[in-house]
Amino acid sequence: MAQRLRVALAGYGMAGRGIHRPQLVAAGFEIAAISTSSPARIEQARSDEPAAQIVPDLDALLEVPDLDLVVLATPSGAHAHHLAAAVAAGVPTVVDKPMTVDAPSARKAVDAAAQAATPLTVFQNRRWDPPHLAARKLLDEGLLGDLVRYEFRWERWRPEPEQRWREQVTAAEGGGLLLDLGTHLVDSAVDLFGPVRSVFATVDAHTTVAEDAAVLVCRHAGGAVSELTTTSLAGAPGPRLRVTGTRGTFLVTEFESEPNGFPGFSAEPGCVGWLVRGDERTPVATVRAERTFYEQVAIALRSNDIQAALPVDPWDAVHTAEVIDAARASARSWQAVDISACG
Repeated sequence: MAQRLRVALAGYGMAGRGIHRPQLVAAGFEIAAISTSSPARIEQARSDEPAAQIVPDLDALLEVPDLDLVVLATPSGAHAHHLAAAVAAGVPTVVDKPMTVDAPSARKAVDAAAQAATPLTVFQNRRWDPPHLAARKLLDEGLLGDLVRYEFRWERWRPEPEQRWREQVTAAEGGGLLLDLGTHLVDSAVDLFGPVRSVFATVDAHTTVAEDAAVLVCRHAGGAVSELTTTSLAGAPGPRLRVTGTRGTFLVTEFESEPNGFPGFSAEPGCVGWLVRGDERTPVATVRAERTFYEQVAIALRSNDIQAALPVDPWDAVHTAEVIDAARASARSWQAVDISACG
């Protein structure tokens, strides 16, 4: 049996403790070290991982010996600075999405990693969600016909903002739904249909410092059109995923703990959604990934070319940042914006 890979986890809040740690453990990693300065989180870390070294900050974390990986689950506004430190330390790095708050800083980070030969990938784990994989399968098999429109929503009902940095800081500091959930929406669309060439968007902040509602209509280089929506003010959320083609529509109405506004289309056991043609509907079987994001990272770390084997090319995250930047420019001008114009 191969020796367990040692990972250092920077940040132990909702993302670090609630998302990354369980997935790392499930993939067989050893949590060797955790950085957090919060007394409450220090106690949580000691309880969860009694063998791990607990340190106050990233600099101390990167001094822990014999690390195979560092995971940056820190606030988005700090990613650029933290990436620079991890890259300089030469430790293979996973950074939570968004990689940075804008495209110029994302390009700088990826260029620095390439120059330092430090492997880098981005936690765009939603590429391996069953609805996404099922959509790809239906498109590849031609069961939807020619694509008409791809709609992907991440809508919530949270009219009272939570007291955490995502809701309480500006977009330049990493706050807002466009950087948080919008990054997943853009990455999923690009994963299916390739690069975006232009975007028209509305971006609004009703209850939070940064945006709590955004709609992006993206035209991809291959001609596909994707409509991406996120908001925390949807009392009646739309369908999670609707992929419409000339031969039918793939419809997904349920997602994790979010409310289902279409109970008549609840998925049957072992299924993820429906293939709908007017009054005719056929359940679509769940498609699951062969390996999770972190299982793929583990394989890459044991390969001869770590960077090439990592599950997400960091340049994909640069393109996602370009789309987000263009969406902001479009919202300001009320015009479609070419991605190249924001370079």
